[in-house]
Amino acid sequence: MNVDRISEKLSILADAAKYDVSCASSGSDRKNHNKGLGNASNGICHAYTEDGRCVSLLKILLTNFCIYDCAYCVSRTSNDIKRAAFTVQEVIDLTMNFYRRNYIEGLFLSSGIFKNADYTMERLVLVAKKLRTEHKFNGYIHLKTIPGASDELMKEAALYADRLSVNVEMPTKESLKLLAPDKNRDDMLKPMKYLDKAIVANREEKKIFKQAPMFAPAGQSTQMVIGASPETDLQILYMSHFFYKKFHLRRVYYSGYVPVNNDNRLPAMGTPVPMIRENRLYQADWLMRNYNFSVDEIVSPENPLLDMQIDPKLSWALRNLQLFPLDINKADYKMIMRVPGIGLQSAKKICEARNFNKLNTSHLQKIGIALNRAKYFITTTDVHYLKDYQPVQIKEFILNEGHSKYAANFSTQLKMF
Repeated sequence: MNVDRISEKLSILADAAKYDVSCASSGSDRKNHNKGLGNASNGICHAYTEDGRCVSLLKILLTNFCIYDCAYCVSRTSNDIKRAAFTVQEVIDLTMNFYRRNYIEGLFLSSGIFKNADYTMERLVLVAKKLRTEHKFNGYIHLKTIPGASDELMKEAALYADRLSVNVEMPTKESLKLLAPDKNRDDMLKPMKYLDKAIVANREEKKIFKQAPMFAPAGQSTQMVIGASPETDLQILYMSHFFYKKFHLRRVYYSGYVPVNNDNRLPAMGTPVPMIRENRLYQADWLMRNYNFSVDEIVSPENPLLDMQIDPKLSWALRNLQLFPLDINKADYKMIMRVPGIGLQSAKKICEARNFNKLNTSHLQKIGIALNRAKYFITTTDVHYLKDYQPVQIKEFILNEGHSKYAANFSTQLKMF
């Protein structure tokens, strides 16, 4: 093996993979058998990059050669960049070597498109298959599936990978047609539909036959580039809702557009999407998946953009002050968990604790709620906070308190030097 050449490839293809953010690895429970290597389990530990993205995998492209010419992609065929490609065996060797050194928990493998979809997908599947069967590798494997690849290859990929995902790229087919005219939205939805049905069928089979093979145990996910096209947060969240309900995706990832190409179809160079917009979309997504918020409660045709100053849960509460204040000792769980500053676990603890005693603010602080937020929306045995404040006043109070806390922390850190 030419170590210098492999290092050069790794540098090129790891850098090209950084624009794909859908690399979370929870949700699988692949046990170690027959003295194999590794153990992928729920809660697998993660490392974090400087910008806060979660990575715990060897995250690379098989190649950055690509037959497509997507306007937003650094690897598009018309770009004059340094190209590289791993062989199947090189990816396997890298994965095993990194894993043995405890650098990684597993592998996240994507690729530009060689020749055609099936040709590329065959090589991705072969990496996973050889790792599992020849090297007894039981670490986490996430494969990016190639739109347009056959159902047979999708099925084989699901037998060896923990999670599969196909990027839908753009929030709407109109933007996809404009910015990636070589790609077809139906080619992206077809594998999602196939995998959804096959995963459900496998779960039913495992109820009857315990030895039935694992089939994409961590499910499937997708990614959308945001900010390269004019869609509102309302349109983006409706698309995410569609994927969750229609195809039971585990996650939708939001990748803020990063200007890498000069192209008159794109926003001007030097104007990346603010990280806060990406963050607000993830917060809204969390509310949909875990707090039973509908899209229409988070954004609306009248207000199609998320508030960049405050999180979407607080924004919803300020728009619905008629529902507050909640008596924390009487309100039901579903409403308590919608109070800003109260999470799912805290809401459960509140409902359990009040069976033994009437709760006051001291109890709530011990439970761990963010009282600086919640106090404007609740009543307890000792305090009624809401008074006659208007939404804009409450927003200012919370923002100012947050700024004051930040300033105090910063001042404390300075005194340490």
